Amino acid sequence: MSRSLSLFLAGTLAVAGSTSLRAQHHHHNQAESPVQNQPWMKPGLSPDERAEMVLKQLTLDEKINLLHGNGMPGWGAPRPNAYLGNGGAGFTLGVERLGIPIIQMSDAAYGVRSSAENGRYSTALPSNLGSAASWDPQAACDYGALIGRELRAQGYNMTLGGGVNLTREPRNGRTFEYMGEDPVLAGTLVGNRIKCERAQHVIGDIKHYAVNDQESGRNEVDSIIGKRAMRESDLLAFEIGLKVGDPSAVMCSYNGVNGDYACENKYLLTDVLKKEWNFKGFVLSDWGGTHSTVKASAAGLDNEEPLDDFYGAKLKEAVQNGQVPMSQIDDHARRVLRGEFAAGLVDYPAQKSVVDVEGGLETAQRIEESSIVLLKNEHNLLPLDPAKVHSIAVLGVNADTGMISGGGSAQVDPPGRPPAPWQAHVWFPTSPLKAIAAKAPGVTVRYGGSEPATAAEAAKGADVAVVFAYQWESEGMDLPDLSLPDHQDALIEQVAAANPHTIVVLETGTAVTMPWLDKVEGVVEAWYAGSGGAKAMANVLFGEVNPSGKLPMTFPRSVADLPHPHLVTPPPGAQGKEAVMRTGEAKPTFSVHYDEGVKVGYKWYDAEQKPVLFPFGYGLSYTSYRYSGLKLGEDAGHSVTFTVTNTGERAGTEIAEVYAGLPAAAEEPPKRLVGWARVALKPGESREVTVAVDPKYLSIYDGQGDEQPGWKLVPGQYTFLVGGSSQDLPLKQETTLH
Repeated sequence: MSRSLSLFLAGTLAVAGSTSLRAQHHHHNQAESPVQNQPWMKPGLSPDERAEMVLKQLTLDEKINLLHGNGMPGWGAPRPNAYLGNGGAGFTLGVERLGIPIIQMSDAAYGVRSSAENGRYSTALPSNLGSAASWDPQAACDYGALIGRELRAQGYNMTLGGGVNLTREPRNGRTFEYMGEDPVLAGTLVGNRIKCERAQHVIGDIKHYAVNDQESGRNEVDSIIGKRAMRESDLLAFEIGLKVGDPSAVMCSYNGVNGDYACENKYLLTDVLKKEWNFKGFVLSDWGGTHSTVKASAAGLDNEEPLDDFYGAKLKEAVQNGQVPMSQIDDHARRVLRGEFAAGLVDYPAQKSVVDVEGGLETAQRIEESSIVLLKNEHNLLPLDPAKVHSIAVLGVNADTGMISGGGSAQVDPPGRPPAPWQAHVWFPTSPLKAIAAKAPGVTVRYGGSEPATAAEAAKGADVAVVFAYQWESEGMDLPDLSLPDHQDALIEQVAAANPHTIVVLETGTAVTMPWLDKVEGVVEAWYAGSGGAKAMANVLFGEVNPSGKLPMTFPRSVADLPHPHLVTPPPGAQGKEAVMRTGEAKPTFSVHYDEGVKVGYKWYDAEQKPVLFPFGYGLSYTSYRYSGLKLGEDAGHSVTFTVTNTGERAGTEIAEVYAGLPAAAEEPPKRLVGWARVALKPGESREVTVAVDPKYLSIYDGQGDEQPGWKLVPGQYTFLVGGSSQDLPLKQETTLH
């Protein structure tokens, strides 16, 4: 080797080594820049101190640049600075001269959206509702960490995920993006997701704030709800999520709440979020959800997306003519800057890299395995035993090639395909047929299609028939009902008539009705299963994984049993989306009255004594569990201890649920979830479990108080109940709390 070549290689290695070190020591890669020596670039200072220092350096124009987006692909004519965007949902300019980066935003409900536009790959995780069925904070953390890593790998530094609207209306087209009907479960899980996204140095987001519970007329609807009902249901989920996850951003919703649009609602944005909850980050509008300049600014909206219809020239003019005080502009800008520092955008700039495809698939499969819910298993047909089953008919639309996903802004592009249209049925290439065949190499596994007569004929000659049935959902629309579309109920009926050993695998974004339930032996809820869905499902069907998921929402018998059997839709002549967005100082044009109040989900069915198809918290296992030894802690109900025993022959994980019934004077539904524990047990093993109970979960919100409205414990008799679902609670103990 020549000396010159060896010196060249040595220099190259030195540069590579220093690059590696610079990647680890985040500051040093810009040590030569004068900006790096500025006091706000010191990571030892608090985000508040750093934001305040930068704020003092900004011109009015620079402040306003922080307060709005600059467009997104497909949303109006591109701006001259559109080249600065990363192809995602939008971007907010930074301040380059001061070292403040551009905020590059991407939709990321169950994976990074719009990756195909950049020629890149994203992992599709199980839907948010599906992941909530795991009741697993660690799985939620893994979910968020993966999204955070893939956002950064694709050049983004802010997620627009974090949906936590409670399932008041199960026909809502975005139910799959949220985490079910209970505020304690949903808030805890979304908080853990956000916490671990934020740990990857991206801005975490929680949305859609608030009471955004239907898509029909979402730009015109006014959600009418009492303060107590709102605080104990939808807002409690946000409160918990904020406390656990500490996101830097809250996205306000399209709808109105009690007369004012959410993005200009002072009670929501300032009184509750910023003052009572002490939220220090920034509020950004949903895309096109801003309706005014002066009112929105005064109410607490910090950032308009995706353009500057109200927070650009109009905002500057409002400042100059005295309609908007500079103190408001400073507060908005300070919050955006603080969010960037708190999330690490300044200290850990995102750099595009290669996504860990195999690692993503493994994570998606593992989360799906813990999220699958076994709803029916008559005669213990499951798990399937390849030694006893000689032939399997796999049936249903696309069951030979893929599994369906949810549409709209949540849609993740499947690998090797162009970007998906806004509302397209997208099937991920994770083949149930191939996965089942791989688990049973000596078994004849054939695909029998989805046409009822043909499928029934294929089922007739098989030992077992597995029907994969789907229900597609998307942002921008609601479901007409909760039945399976495209005559799939008839398909299942005919297959079950031809083969008594029929298993139905449901790929759904919400609850479904099951007129065929008594005619099949097995029902398995897979949700939208993500990139690793087929392998996860096959592992459950053949018993390599013992199902442990439990329903995060009630499955009603029919839509007639819902609090609002008739979906409230816009009246003729209601303003369209574009009209509402551009009018300024607009008002919602029709209302949904949530008169059921705090009675959301299982609380409604309990209070109204309505039987259900499958209750909240329900899920079967391939083993069985026994509960015993309930004890309340010396802290008067703020901890609950009990023993769970695996009485079966397989190892499994039980989700042990703790509920509390409040005194009659509280005027609450019969019970509410106050905690749970995931308990992994070997056959015959017992474990004592202690679940801590937050005092707030035993309290009511007294919004009528003369002095200090707020959370209050009602003195009286409390009942603690423990078991495996909201309707299977064998342990019960009463106590008096003051």
